[in-house]
Amino acid sequence: MKKMKQIKVSENNVRLDHYLVKVLNENRSLITKIIKEKKVFVNEENVKVGFLLKTGDLIKVLDYEKKELKLTPQQIDLNIIFEDDDLLVINKQKNLVVHPAKSYNGPTLVEALLNLEIKLSTVNDKYRPGIIHRLDKDTSGLIIIAKNNEAHKTLAKALKKHEVKRFYFALVHGVITNDYGVIDAKIGRDLKVRTRNTVINTGRNAVTHYEVVKRYENYTLLKIELITGRTHQIRVHLNYINHPVVGDTIYGINPPKTTDGQMLHAYKLIFIHPTTKKEVEFETPLPNSFTEFINQLV
Repeated sequence: MKKMKQIKVSENNVRLDHYLVKVLNENRSLITKIIKEKKVFVNEENVKVGFLLKTGDLIKVLDYEKKELKLTPQQIDLNIIFEDDDLLVINKQKNLVVHPAKSYNGPTLVEALLNLEIKLSTVNDKYRPGIIHRLDKDTSGLIIIAKNNEAHKTLAKALKKHEVKRFYFALVHGVITNDYGVIDAKIGRDLKVRTRNTVINTGRNAVTHYEVVKRYENYTLLKIELITGRTHQIRVHLNYINHPVVGDTIYGINPPKTTDGQMLHAYKLIFIHPTTKKEVEFETPLPNSFTEFINQLV
């Protein structure tokens, strides 16, 4: 006999796939798959992915297979700009995910590190060894990796207290007239599209500082300091002020095709070293594709 989960719907006028992503804690592609395979019933009937649920509806979900996350060492060239017994600072290339997740099980930065046989901290679960903070797949730039648990805990605490200073370059749509600005707006999950984040009153505090570096005819190059570190924070905040990052396919507005994804680069880190207790600073130039793109602007 097939196993089955029963779920009583507690929300009204919400899509079936969005609701199941939340209550089953699964990625959207898996939920879509099991609905299309007719393993999901609403009030005893098979329905489509976008079916609108009502409060009190009864969902039945037949047993389904979940892909197990795997960590496999991968031969991927990494630009390590600093390494000692406590940490590494890596200039991450674009199109590289930091660690495996339910929604992604391709090559990752973690697997590249495993291939180098570097000792990493074990504070996180087994899929995120050494990972203190993240960069999006299409964001290039500097990321800190912890090599032992003591360094990890110290750096994580410093991040939480906003003592790790993180700076980015971003090319955005439109011309920003003020030279400096602060975006102070809470960020949380988009209630309509669960795979996105948005500015929302029920979200978590998020603060982004920006400074204009150069204005072009239809674009602006910004320096950004990330004060908090919410998921997709810079991209969400810049979209919120109607100046989305160029090349951002999720939060952008009709983004132009770029040679290498979104124009967002983590160029500088400043923090207190967990062992020496001295301030360290690391900086890396813009990727060639970013530079080539802005050099074509007028």
